[in-house]
Amino acid sequence: MSHQEVVENVRRYYDRQTRAFLALGQGGQAGSIHRAVWGPGVSNRQQAFRYIEDRLAALIRQFPPDGGIHVVDLGCGVAASLCYLAEAIPLTGTGITLSPVQARMGTERIGEAGLSGRLRCIEGDYCALPRDLEPATVAYAIESFVHGPDPARFFSECRRLVRPGGLLVLCDDFQHAGTPAKAHRALQQFREGWCANSLLTPDAVKACARDAGFALESTIDLSAYLEIRRLRDRAVDAMLALFGWLPWHRTPFAHLVGGSALQRCLAEGWIRYEFVVFRRLP
Repeated sequence: MSHQEVVENVRRYYDRQTRAFLALGQGGQAGSIHRAVWGPGVSNRQQAFRYIEDRLAALIRQFPPDGGIHVVDLGCGVAASLCYLAEAIPLTGTGITLSPVQARMGTERIGEAGLSGRLRCIEGDYCALPRDLEPATVAYAIESFVHGPDPARFFSECRRLVRPGGLLVLCDDFQHAGTPAKAHRALQQFREGWCANSLLTPDAVKACARDAGFALESTIDLSAYLEIRRLRDRAVDAMLALFGWLPWHRTPFAHLVGGSALQRCLAEGWIRYEFVVFRRLP
């Protein structure tokens, strides 16, 4: 599949699913499309949905505000993460999404939060960033890197985007080396159901980053803090046991099948959910 075909698939996926994610997902009220993380210090669901943003905020606060802080969300959804960060830190920010539906909803959310003077949400491809985009102090991708068609191109664009000494943060699913043959079906269901085009091993990601001029600062495995094998996923598993012969990847339920497959992969350790921090070298 060509780069543009992959981009169009991801765009259609989020154009179709975003409103359902927000209406039916547990983090929809806060605009969170990403997963809840019940990490250290988290005592309620609201905090779990903000755990990743709180870790990002701690990284952003390392930079002095008087020098100007520009944050870029690569795959921003409806700009909820950007709004949350901007309400806590004096920063400017840009959110980039392939989905025109999300771009409109994100712009509305920014306006309703009174942050239009500091934030913007634009439609675009993080593998082909606008040439006039202000350099980023911190750029991050929450559960969006895995959708991209070309990891090397992603890091090359981030090299141009992130200023020397700045940070690039990925929070996403990574396939771990040595996965057995029995993992193949679940991994494929996840790829097809969730448009996971760049399900890489940590070593492959580090190599792409290194080639583009980024040094690894830290990696935190957050898999143990996710909600695994929820009731919904068990129900999907039961459905697949009865009707697994159907071509689910061609139906509106593909994302449910993909989500259930991801849960199994996480439970088995075939995939890990990690928070990875890179620093842009001079």
